[in-house]
Amino acid sequence: MIDIEIEEAAWSYAEADAEALARRAGEAVLLGEGADGEHVTVLLTDDATVHALNARFREKDAPTNVLSFPAPPNPEKHLGDVALAYGVCAREAAEQGKPLAHHLQHLVAHGVLHLLGYDHMTDSEAEAMEGLERVVLAGLGVPDPYAAGEGDHG
Repeated sequence: MIDIEIEEAAWSYAEADAEALARRAGEAVLLGEGADGEHVTVLLTDDATVHALNARFREKDAPTNVLSFPAPPNPEKHLGDVALAYGVCAREAAEQGKPLAHHLQHLVAHGVLHLLGYDHMTDSEAEAMEGLERVVLAGLGVPDPYAAGEGDHG
């Protein structure tokens, strides 16, 4: 269901269980949304790669924490790809006073929800998406990322 590609070694050095944590978060979203036959690829990469992807596909000349790339309908049931930038994610986790493991799982869940069609452009969309993130993360033992003192996904 979830394929993990670790392109930036810092992910593994900083969080030895990065691959398993990302897989569990992605699978939890797919199972929770009834999409357990679907496939997603998660790329754990560096800031430069995400910066280039953000510039090319979103016309934003800056790195960001997570990007989602939905796939067109296909017989392989591949929903799309999610890319996370190590430097941005590690910096946000430190600034927000939370373990990188928790931030990683939050951002993978967030990215996979985007692939399933969720968004946060309006207050009502954000409320719905954040509610789903809270449920998924609670099931993984991760505190509410939107609670006071937990910061948000940036």
